Amino acid sequence: MKFFILAGKSFTLLTWLVMFYNLFMPFEGNVSVVLNILLLITAFMHFFQLLIFHTMFSTLLKLKFVDFIKVYFTGVFGLLEYRQKVIDLPKPEDGKA
Repeated sequence: MKFFILAGKSFTLLTWLVMFYNLFMPFEGNVSVVLNILLLITAFMHFFQLLIFHTMFSTLLKLKFVDFIKVYFTGVFGLLEYRQKVIDLPKPEDGKA
């Protein structure tokens, strides 16, 4: 699972890099327009994922600004990483026997 998350995060960051590169050094033809549209869609989708992240994990983990940046730029793979952190947390004892 860790390899899957790392590979997904790497691919997502590479995709962001290509879309940002296109803003400053546009590719020729329709590719530039498509990448700009994809950048806009990706930015909105990752914003909504950030809201999901805050809603789900803010009560379970102490989150810093860096955590939000990581999730914004890695998307669902960042969510999976924090999900794994929550699963790995020690379980509180209920006192039931």
